[in-house]
Amino acid sequence: MTRLPGDPGPLRWARYTLGFRLPEENREWVRHDLTDAGWRGRILVRHLALMIPICTLLALLPASWSIRVLLVVLVLGSSTFTVLISANELRRARLRQHRLIPPR
Repeated sequence: MTRLPGDPGPLRWARYTLGFRLPEENREWVRHDLTDAGWRGRILVRHLALMIPICTLLALLPASWSIRVLLVVLVLGSSTFTVLISANELRRARLRQHRLIPPR
């Protein structure tokens, strides 16, 4: 996969995933990320990048394996569903955050 101009690199991508604003030099990459085809999939990938480490920690809690599995399924399923149904609002907030659309 080729890198786009303004690609933030792994460290900045991780910060972007956590909700931080990228510098102005990454503006076109952010525009692509949030508006080009596949933006919903990219939002889901960012969400999973956050949730998989959290679910891994939850799976290590002291409990029976069935409770740990159910907890991971519940947390991952409910959070993913929430992201999917609110993807438009999440995208709009990111566009405003990076000054790509005017504030309301």
